[in-house]
Amino acid sequence: MLATRSILRTVAQNPVAFRNSIATVHSYGVRHFNATPRRDEQCAAAESELLREQRKRRPVSPHLQIYQPQLTWYMSGAHRVTGAALGGLFYLSAMAYVAAPAFGVTIDTASIISSVAAAPFAAKFAAKTIVGFPFVFHCLNGIRHLVWDATKMLDIKDVYRSGYAVLGATAVGTIALAAM
Repeated sequence: MLATRSILRTVAQNPVAFRNSIATVHSYGVRHFNATPRRDEQCAAAESELLREQRKRRPVSPHLQIYQPQLTWYMSGAHRVTGAALGGLFYLSAMAYVAAPAFGVTIDTASIISSVAAAPFAAKFAAKTIVGFPFVFHCLNGIRHLVWDATKMLDIKDVYRSGYAVLGATAVGTIALAAM
C-alpha cells in the first residue's frame, strides 16, 4: 500500500520520468516481430491450406447417423416448419390482397365465395386439409409447449403421451375442419 502511494506520488509529480521508465521496460521486456508482407501472405496461404485439408477429413455432423429417430425431434421440426409455413402463407395472402388491384384483379368476399362454390368437393376438401393440418397441429403443439412452460408433463412418459395426443387430435381436428 505504501509502495503504491509513493509510485503514484512520483508519477503525479513527474509524468515524463514515468513515461521514460515505461519505454525503457517496454524496449527490454517485449520482443517485436516485424514480418514482411510477403512472409505474412505465405503464412496465411499455408494456414488456409492446412485448414482446407483438415476440413476435408473432418466428419460430417453425425446427428442423422448416430441418433435414433424420435417422436420428440420429429414434432419439434414439424412445429417449426408449420409455424413458418403458416406465417409465410399469411404474409403472401396479405400481400396478394393488397397488390391485386394494381394488377386489375378484384378480390372481394363475393368473388372468393363464388370461386370456392364453383370448385368440386374433392378440391375444396383437399385445400381445406392442406391449410387445416398445419394450423391445427401448430395450435395444439403450441398448447403442449405452454403446458411445458408451466413445468407440467415434463417427464419422458408424459412428453410422449402428450405427443401422441397432439397427433391424434390433429388428425381429428383436420378432418373436422376439412369436412365443414
